[in-house]
Amino acid sequence: MQKTRFSAVLATFILCMVVWILITWSFSVQELVAGVLVSLATALFSSRFFAHGDSWRFFNPAKIFSLIGYSFTFFKELVKANVDMAKRVYGGCKAVNPGIVRVPTEMKSDYGLALLSDSITLTPGTITMDVAEEDGKNCLYVHWIDVTAESGEAAGEAIKGELEKGTRRVFD
Repeated sequence: MQKTRFSAVLATFILCMVVWILITWSFSVQELVAGVLVSLATALFSSRFFAHGDSWRFFNPAKIFSLIGYSFTFFKELVKANVDMAKRVYGGCKAVNPGIVRVPTEMKSDYGLALLSDSITLTPGTITMDVAEEDGKNCLYVHWIDVTAESGEAAGEAIKGELEKGTRRVFD
């Protein structure tokens, strides 16, 4: 079993505690004690899975602002996809062209690939099915409800769009 570094546990604990406070939005002693216990237990058991390399890189102010900016980009893409799906559902659109698209990506880090693939999956009309490395390049295989692009590159750009740029600012 790999020995977990103290800095990884501490960084995971701080992150979990911040999430706890944001979810509960309570500063009562009882809630904070429960948050400390849950966050500590989570950090002890999961830090070796989450904190690879430099444990403090996510606490860099530039990364935090990039993540906030990414949240706005993701929200914009989410609204666009929801409007498109609402038009399809309520407009009686029967002309869909479902298919699986190979989306090449420049993402190198596991965290970046996870964020990009999860963001694509969370937008209606697309589901990331697989992440694979082919010819030294990472690729996502995405099921898309309406494949409108002729080439794989164009389809990839239509799917990942601004999401990949924002993800690279956060993780690369």
